[in-house]
Amino acid sequence: MGAPTSNTPAAGLTVTPDDVWLAGDLVREAAGLAARMRAEAGGSIATDTKTSVSDVVTAADKAAEAHVLERLAQERPDDGVLGEEGATSASASGREWVIDPVDGTWNFVAGIPWWCSALALRTVGTTGATDVLLGAVHDPAQGRTFVGGPGVPTTVNGEPLPPLADVDLASSGVATYLHPTFQHGPVGDAWRRAVSGVATIRALGSSSMDSTAVAEGRLGCQFQHSLPDWDRLPGAALVLGLGGAAALVQAGGRTWNITGAPRAVAEVEALLLAQDQ
Repeated sequence: MGAPTSNTPAAGLTVTPDDVWLAGDLVREAAGLAARMRAEAGGSIATDTKTSVSDVVTAADKAAEAHVLERLAQERPDDGVLGEEGATSASASGREWVIDPVDGTWNFVAGIPWWCSALALRTVGTTGATDVLLGAVHDPAQGRTFVGGPGVPTTVNGEPLPPLADVDLASSGVATYLHPTFQHGPVGDAWRRAVSGVATIRALGSSSMDSTAVAEGRLGCQFQHSLPDWDRLPGAALVLGLGGAAALVQAGGRTWNITGAPRAVAEVEALLLAQDQ
């Protein structure tokens, strides 16, 4: 079964106004650095392949992560760090920053503006769908910074967003993605069950950016299997900060992340778990 959904903060630790300010500043600076590096490369930045031809990394990813690490070492030296590009440090405070310096690197490289810098703050050792204290996402194409979490109402450039409308799946656009190698077999079967109930799907290429669209009510939810923490936690925090829901569901031999309007999340979960007819 799926993990319980909630809009309460992870237990034991709190978020300060300075944390909120710092999170927003970090993602703005990281995205700005990455964008400048791409521009200075004439819009054509070199890539290295990670797990597949569509999973790539650039010098901008690494430089942006290094910049965030340097700031955190100065301003939150007792907090731990987990970065997509390999950064790790132990926590003395019980808190950990999870960093995605460029989310949507394929889009970033290709000049498609659906990419961002993102991070989340969580309690060390927590792994649940709602175990996050704070998230921040900066969309450089539109110059917008989203910050929020279960105990921090989500804002865009400091302005509060309205609570999330509780829409159903049949009337919702949904952001989702399934790699071509998973189109057949149990994973593909589970995915097809879930998308059978939606109004339309969009594969946009950045989980945290997808969550900003959910947070603004442009999409009802998003879901994907096997998302690492840096891809799922920043966006989940934003959605939870607006009264939305998040769940982790085991289906087709994989863990699926779902975030969005509570009704839509519950319906995707039910479809993923349903048996083939």
